[in-house]
Amino acid sequence: GRHFVRYTFTGGAVQPFRKLLVWQKAHQVTLRLYKETADFPSDERYGLTSQIRRSAASICANLAEGCGRQTRRDFARFAYIAVGSASELEYHLLLATDLGIIERDRYSLLEKSVVEVKRMLAGLIRKLMTDDR
Repeated sequence: GRHFVRYTFTGGAVQPFRKLLVWQKAHQVTLRLYKETADFPSDERYGLTSQIRRSAASICANLAEGCGRQTRRDFARFAYIAVGSASELEYHLLLATDLGIIERDRYSLLEKSVVEVKRMLAGLIRKLMTDDR
């Protein structure tokens, strides 16, 4: 569905980031990935563990920062950065799977969640760039 377009704008500002459905979804993915990576090999602590956690959290952080901006265009710029972090996260998950650190069935579920976040981000960006109410 198009549940990601339910944002209400007042002046130039958007509602607090915690109310954004895409932020909520990305935050849940981030929490899940923190748990998932807790069991990664200790020699990956500064490698894939760190990269996966950083890129996941970056999606949420950029949405939060974008919400604090005055214009829709500024917010959209941070949403684009969040898309980049989500794409980076997709790659790190694939790499961890190809290295045998994440099981294929787990990867499938995680990847589906990240793709859903990217879809929601695309909808948010579309809304921000076209809604001039």
